[in-house]
Amino acid sequence: MTKRQSSMKKTLSSFALAFGLLVGTTSAMASEEGGLPSAGTNVRDQASLQRGAKLFFNYCIGCHSLKYARYSRIAEDLGLSEQDVMSNLNFTGARFGDTVISHMPEDSAQQFFGKAPPDLSLEVRAKTADWVYGYLNSFYLDPTRPVGWNNTVFPNASMPNPLWELQGLQTAVRKDGGEEVEKLELSQPGKLTPAQFQQAARDLTTFLEYVSEPAALQRQRYGIWVLLFLAGFTFLAYLLKKEYWKDVH
Repeated sequence: MTKRQSSMKKTLSSFALAFGLLVGTTSAMASEEGGLPSAGTNVRDQASLQRGAKLFFNYCIGCHSLKYARYSRIAEDLGLSEQDVMSNLNFTGARFGDTVISHMPEDSAQQFFGKAPPDLSLEVRAKTADWVYGYLNSFYLDPTRPVGWNNTVFPNASMPNPLWELQGLQTAVRKDGGEEVEKLELSQPGKLTPAQFQQAARDLTTFLEYVSEPAALQRQRYGIWVLLFLAGFTFLAYLLKKEYWKDVH
C-alpha cells in the first residue's frame, strides 16, 4: 500500500466515524423528544411571523417577557413600520427601542404564581420548536390542579391554557380508567377549528423560534453568497494547485 493510499484510507475512516457519531446523536435526540408532533415552522415565512407576533402580544405578554428582543428589531425583521409596532404590539407604553417586558411586575408574579413566569426569549432554543408546538396543543382540563389545567407534554405545568378561547376545551381520555392519558378530546369547540388552531400554534412557535435567534434570518440570506464565495475560492485553489504541481507530475 502506497503512502497516498494509506492517507486516503485514514481520511475515509475519519469521515465514516464522524458520520456515525452524527447519526447516533440525531437518533438519540429524536428518541428523547418522545414522538412530539412536527412543528413545521419556517422563519422565512414573514406572514407567519407577523401572525405569531400578534398572538404573542395579545395572549402571552401579560405574563411572559422577551427581554432579549427589542420592538425596533422585531419591526425591522418582520417588515413592520414603527407605527405598526407601537399601535398594535406595544401595550406597555415602552419606547420603540426598548426590550419586550411583560405587563406583570415580578413581585406580583411571585405573589400570584409562587415564581415569576419564565422569559421566552430562548424557549425554542432550549426546548426545540416541536416541544413548544406540542405544548401549545396539549392543554386539557384537570380539576385536580390548582389552575384547573394540565398538559401532556409538560405534566403538572403551573400554567393555564392562554389560548383556550381559540382552541376550545380539551379533556383527557385515560387508559383503562388509570392515570395515564391516552389521548385528548375536544369537549367544547373554540373560536377556531382544530386545523386553524394548529396553524395559530405553528405561527406562535415560528415567532418564538425567530426570537430565539433573530440572526437566523440574516444568516440564511448571506448563506448563498458564502457558498458562492467558497465555490469560487475552491476553483481558484484548484487552478493554483495545478500550477504548482504541473512540474512534479
